Amino acid sequence: MKVIICEDEQNQRHFLQTTIMNYAAFYETSIEIVLSASQPEEVVTYLSNHRADCYFLDIEFGTTMNGIDLASHIRQQDPLATIIFITTHADKLKLTFTYKLAALDFIIKDVPGELTEQVRNALKAAFAKYRQLGQTDATKYFQVHIGERIKNIKLDDIYYLETSPQPHKIELHEKNGYYEFYGKMKDFEKLGEDFFRCHKSYIVNLRHVKDINKKERTLTIANDAVCPVSFRMMRELQIRIAKLAQLSQGSS
Repeated sequence: MKVIICEDEQNQRHFLQTTIMNYAAFYETSIEIVLSASQPEEVVTYLSNHRADCYFLDIEFGTTMNGIDLASHIRQQDPLATIIFITTHADKLKLTFTYKLAALDFIIKDVPGELTEQVRNALKAAFAKYRQLGQTDATKYFQVHIGERIKNIKLDDIYYLETSPQPHKIELHEKNGYYEFYGKMKDFEKLGEDFFRCHKSYIVNLRHVKDINKKERTLTIANDAVCPVSFRMMRELQIRIAKLAQLSQGSS
């Protein structure tokens, strides 16, 4: 679970970082801080090329954008993101309901003796939601277990899966990285209508197919990877690609 912190008070930001890192080390190694920012604009810039799962946001900043504005921006990009607000003034929390931001939790700074427990409880709830997202078909996420780590990957971000040279392992290639885990290809044939098993060793996301070479029986993916296509699957592949193109045109 990727976490972003946005807090303009340096001591408070350091406290959050330390508390979250300690919690991750002892309880959930799948949790990692990908950005610790002092200003909301840093988060907006980061999100233009990356994504995260959980956000700890201060409500008040000394800039034109406040935590409410930042949360609204996050919600537009990712309606399922987990947002946890941090504030010194509890009366500010009513704004989150006014703007319908559906925060998972609230942390009040002016109760220092309870801060650590507040952060831990919020993090525990956030990770429980993260785990559940990857186990629910309707959320369009694929959950990978890599050792003790859990990784949720958007189905739309997956380029293709292929069998690994290592026995009983699968390699997954997606927009933001590459993962290897234990599994069987047949268990992933029903990831969704966009996915197609073009070869005994490959399952591709048809939305990322850039080119089909019928003569060589290969297809090129958006990341320029070349995947083989078995002779008996070439015609079905073309039919599926054409059908997908029609559906895309109809929805545009």
